[in-house]
Amino acid sequence: MAGEKTIAIVGATGAQGGALARAVLAAEGPFRARAVTRRPDSEAAQRLASMGAEVVQADLDDVGSLVRAFEGAHGAFCLTNFWEHMSADKEKAQAENLAEAAKRAGVAHAIWSTFTDTRAYLPIDDDRMPVLQGRYNVPHFDAKGEAHGDFTERGVPTTFLVTSFYWENFILLGAGPKRGEDGVLVLAMPLGDAKLPAIAVEDIGRIALSVFERGDEYIGRTVGVAGEHLTGEQMARHLAEALGEEVRYLAMSADAYRGLGFPGADEMGNMYQFVRDFNDVYVAERDLDECRTLHPRLTDFRSWLAENAKRIPLD
Repeated sequence: MAGEKTIAIVGATGAQGGALARAVLAAEGPFRARAVTRRPDSEAAQRLASMGAEVVQADLDDVGSLVRAFEGAHGAFCLTNFWEHMSADKEKAQAENLAEAAKRAGVAHAIWSTFTDTRAYLPIDDDRMPVLQGRYNVPHFDAKGEAHGDFTERGVPTTFLVTSFYWENFILLGAGPKRGEDGVLVLAMPLGDAKLPAIAVEDIGRIALSVFERGDEYIGRTVGVAGEHLTGEQMARHLAEALGEEVRYLAMSADAYRGLGFPGADEMGNMYQFVRDFNDVYVAERDLDECRTLHPRLTDFRSWLAENAKRIPLD
C-alpha cells in the first residue's frame, strides 16, 4: 500500500527478530514486516505469514540472498546467532555480510543487534580471564562489537542496539533456579553482588520498532536496552515470591562456572565475570529512562514472572 515502509527482519522466527515482527504486525503505523529466514516453510515462518508478514528466504552465509531480502526495504533489523555455531569468526563474517547487503540494497535505516567489545576494557593480554577462540574475552560480545565497523565503514545508516540477558533464558536455556540436594531451589550465577541488566524479549522488539519509528533521531546512536537492573539476591527474592517457595542465590566463582562443562560454559563464565568486574560500565550502557522513553510500558521482572513463572523448569 502507498506510504508503507517495509522492515526486513533477520531472525524473524527467533527471539529478538520474532519479537520485532510481532510488534510491527500489531502496530498501527507505516511499517510492514518482511520476515527473513532460512526456512520459509517452517511452522514459525508460516505463522508469521498467517499474521500478515511477507516471508522471504535468505542465509547469513550468502550475501547475495541477503541483498535480495533487503531490496526495496526501508529498514533492516540485523542480528546473528552465535549459539548456532559458537564461532566468533563465523559470526563476524555473517555480520559483514549483513552490513554489505544493507549497503547494496540501500536501506535507509539498519539496526544492528549487538554487545560491547569487552576488549576495550579488558585487553586480551590481561590474565584476569582466559582468552577464548584465540583473540576474544567473550566471543559472542566481542565479535558483535567488532562488527560495528562493518556498518560504519560502509556508510550504512545504523542504530547499534546493545541488548541484555533475556528473562526467557530462565525458561528456554535452563538458566533458572535448580533444586539442591536439600530440596531448596538455588539460583547460581557468578555475579557476586553486581547487577545484571535483563529484559523481556518482547520488549526488545517494541523498543526496536520505536527506534525505526523515530528514524533519523537514532541513526548513528548506540542504545542499550534493559527492563530492570537486579542483583542475584533480588532476582532470587522475586523468583521465590512468584514460585511460592524459597530460592537461594549462590554467588559462585567465575572459575567454578567455567568448569561446569556444558557447551559454552567458558564463554558464559567470562561473560558473567565481565558483567561483575565492569558492572558500572555495563549497567550505565543500558539506560532505563531512555528505554522507557522508547517503550513506556517496559516490563519489570515481577511483571514478567507473573505471566511466566509457571513455565520455568525447576528440575
